[in-house]
Order: sequence, then C-alpha cells, then structure tokens
Amino acid sequence: MIVVMEPGASEQQISHMVDRVESLGLRAHVIRGTERTVIAAIGDKREYTRESLRSGPGVADVVPILAPYKVASLEVKPHPTQLRIRDLVVGNGTLGVIAGPCSVESEEQILQTARAVQDAGATALRGGAFKPRTSPYSFQGLKEEGLKLLAAARAETGLAVVTEVMAPDEVELVAEYADVLQIGARNMQNYRLLEAVGKVDRAVLLKRGPSATIDELLLAAEYVLNEGNANVILCERGIRTFETHTRFTLPLATVPYLHRKTHLPVIVDPSHGTGDRALVASMAKAAVAAGADGLMVEVHPDPEAAMSDGYQTLNLEEFSTMMEQLVRVAAAVDKKMPPRLP
Repeated sequence: MIVVMEPGASEQQISHMVDRVESLGLRAHVIRGTERTVIAAIGDKREYTRESLRSGPGVADVVPILAPYKVASLEVKPHPTQLRIRDLVVGNGTLGVIAGPCSVESEEQILQTARAVQDAGATALRGGAFKPRTSPYSFQGLKEEGLKLLAAARAETGLAVVTEVMAPDEVELVAEYADVLQIGARNMQNYRLLEAVGKVDRAVLLKRGPSATIDELLLAAEYVLNEGNANVILCERGIRTFETHTRFTLPLATVPYLHRKTHLPVIVDPSHGTGDRALVASMAKAAVAAGADGLMVEVHPDPEAAMSDGYQTLNLEEFSTMMEQLVRVAAAVDKKMPPRLP
C-alpha cells in the first residue's frame, strides 16, 4: 500500500505514520517528492490495515500498489530517480557513462585506462577485481589487490568506481573500495546477495540475467530496495535467444518499457550485449537514442592483450570517438551529459 501524505505534512506526522506502519508489521519506505511525501507500506495486505492508516494525521489517502514490485514501481514514485555517486550522475535526463576494462590486470593498465576514459568524458570507472568465469581455469581476477588498484585510480582521477561483488561474505570488503556494487547477470537472482547489498551504504548496479524477464529483473531490484537501499541502477546487458550472430541479443525496447514501469535509472551494456567490438559504438548510440540513462562500456589500452573479453572491448581511441558522437546523439534526445572532469 501507499500512504499518501497531504502537501505540507509535518515531519512529526510523517514520523508518526512510519511508526504506525511498522507497528502493524509492515516495512515503511519513505519517498519524498517535490510536492508531497509518500510512505510505501510493504507486507501482508489486509483491508483493516488500509482503513487504519487512512485515519492517520496528515494522511491524504491510502491506495494499493498493483505492481508485484512495490518500491520500484512508478505507483510509489511517479518521477524518475536521479542518482549522484561522486561525479557519476545518472537518471532523470542526465546520461552517465561507466567505462573501463573487463578485468583489472595491473596498476599501469588500470591507471592508463582511467585517465583516458576520464579525458573522453566518462565519470565512472568499471573494472573487475573478482571475476565470475564460465571456466574454472580462466583468469579469476586480482581480488583485493584489484580493488586497491581501482581505489588508486579513483584517488588520481576522481572517477567513481564500479566493480562486481559475487558473494554475500565479500560485500563488506568490496564496499570498502567501491562506490557502486555491481550484481552480475549470473547473480541477478542470488537473493541472499541482493539482501546483503541492500544493507550497505553503496549504490547497486543490477544487471539483467540472460534468461530473465523484465518482471524478474524488477523483483530482483525489489530485494535490494526492500532492505532500505534506494540507490539502484538497472542494466540491460542482453539476453539469450536463438540468434548466434552476436554473443547475446540486445533488446533496446527494454529501455522505454522500463521507464513506463519504474522510476529507477536504466542503463545499457553494449559490450556484453553484442560481444563484438565493431558493434559496440553503434549500439551505444542506439541505446541513448532509445532513452537510456547511461552506458557501461568495456575499454582497454590493448584489447588484443586483454586477459578477458578483449573481443568486445574498445581501445582508447575508439572510446574517445564514440564519446564525441554520443554528445550529439544525447543532445538530439534531450539528454544532458556531465561536463568533463578537470
């Protein structure tokens, strides 16, 4: 249910209704809008509960949430959410670009990449320290040493750090170094991990699973939101279909569809979505044209020598060229790109 407070409701009235919601065994999520505050009351729905809340001080109305995902729904928050993580701004008309290598390999590699993507206009650095690989014999990442190298790159450039966390018992460690915790496609329905990242003070980037429906993606986000972490970014990274000409099929209709269902920012990963370096820039521009709130792109100084996913990774010059083109595409669809960092 949604407890809709009257315009101008006092903090005392809001606090009272939060206590009232929780006293009924429901979880309260306070969402403050430009005109009024609403309280999402999540839990078992009972009609007497609705009537009891409706009589509270400062309450304008209590209405049911029809969507299966509650806090993520536009019914709860009808205006787009914009997240600000250091200099990364994403959502509500601003385009955030996250760029960097699939895996952190060395200090020289990550610092060179960080400087280059910053110069090109990116405001966040991606890089895998813990790498989930299909084969147990493939490079698994530098782990904590990789996290330290990402933090060093942030200290030099100011870029927000985005990196994947793979297990609940690693969340606190990764959160010490990262600004955004990435939940990879394989872990989209790892509910204990989703709950764990929902309890820390870090933004969460949630990638769609390769066989997941949109409702399943939104319900996965709900696990994070339900723990009190409102800073969630959804990422379309392609799904499995019968097609074999690309690594995955990248359904860009996901972007406007999600904007009709949720207030959360929606970004696109054209690197995993295509698995082909030659297609990345085109799909990145198409994603922005479709209304994406941001991009996540793999970039490496020497993709041929990359320890993972080099075939879908742009080199530094290709990324810079793509960013120049994106400025024009973004302007054409009224998206604002943040100014380059000094």
